Amino acid sequence: MNNKNKRKIMNNIKKIGLTALAGSLVMVSANAIEYTMSGGLLTTFSTANQDGVNTVSGRGLGTATDLSFNAAGELDNGFTVDYFMSVDTNKALSNTSSFMTVGMGSLGTIRINNDSGSQANSLDDVTPHAYNETWDGVTSVTNPSFFGNATTEGSVDYRIAPQEYQGMTVNASYTFDPDANVAAPAKAGVTDPVSNGGSGQAVTLQLAHESGLSVGGGYEELASNAGSVHSEESRVTGFVKYAMGGLTVAYQEAYQNTFNEATTAGAAGEGADKEAVFMGVAYTMGDMTVSYATSEYDVKAVSTTAALITEEMSSIQVAYTMGAMTVSAAMSETDNVAGITAIDYEENTLAVSFAF
Repeated sequence: MNNKNKRKIMNNIKKIGLTALAGSLVMVSANAIEYTMSGGLLTTFSTANQDGVNTVSGRGLGTATDLSFNAAGELDNGFTVDYFMSVDTNKALSNTSSFMTVGMGSLGTIRINNDSGSQANSLDDVTPHAYNETWDGVTSVTNPSFFGNATTEGSVDYRIAPQEYQGMTVNASYTFDPDANVAAPAKAGVTDPVSNGGSGQAVTLQLAHESGLSVGGGYEELASNAGSVHSEESRVTGFVKYAMGGLTVAYQEAYQNTFNEATTAGAAGEGADKEAVFMGVAYTMGDMTVSYATSEYDVKAVSTTAALITEEMSSIQVAYTMGAMTVSAAMSETDNVAGITAIDYEENTLAVSFAF
């Protein structure tokens, strides 16, 4: 047999071996990863009326359809890797939430937040509700849950493994965002911190006792260099929550301190500070949950600009679950919309949702 034929035979053997190896690796990867998909559909009928401004008054039938994808696997060292993505499939497709989580056992957890998912943002409003927060999905309402929303995209979380001590569970986290208040860039992309914003970080601490009492809070710090103004914001929130049987009650406060400095002239001054207060109570009886919640939002005075009137929101809600279907109703009111006195808004919503 000449050398040419020998080389040809050896190359064929190598190809067969590589093909078998690749096939075995694919089988190992497939066996180690679990893929799941779930979905949901929500249909709402809402009526609204705003005193003094009729442009938002009326009624409407709306629909939201979502699909959620999850891939979970385990590495050779025992670490777990989980990827989650939620997609809004109503008309145009859009990514509503996506993040990757690496579980390291007793070493804690690392989460890469592509679109939402940070621990700080999960503390924006912890009050219980049967349908939605007082502000969520309600037209003509200022969102008072500003804590954590600037560091929840394009950021990374580190979360300690839950610590147990005499009936107490302790959770803590640290979030870093290289460019706060800006959506995460595409793969291998960057954002311009000079024109778009600056870095941000947040820490949270939560204590939950076996008696049903839990307390927690967080601190968020932001720095921005957008345009010719350098601004710094510090945000803090704290809550207390108690659950006993079907009853859950909660109280929470959040505050933002803002400092602005014109980088061109070096002039400095206070920005408009913000304050929010949340209260809620919910009771679950079998398949039915009823809730009542209120929230207040204040924009403080700054320089010659007067403070806005306190925006007050409240909502009475009920939800009934029958298997995969949930029927919900909410009656929501807002006084002093956008901090303007005597402008009141009312919205009533009937919702039917399906999980599949």
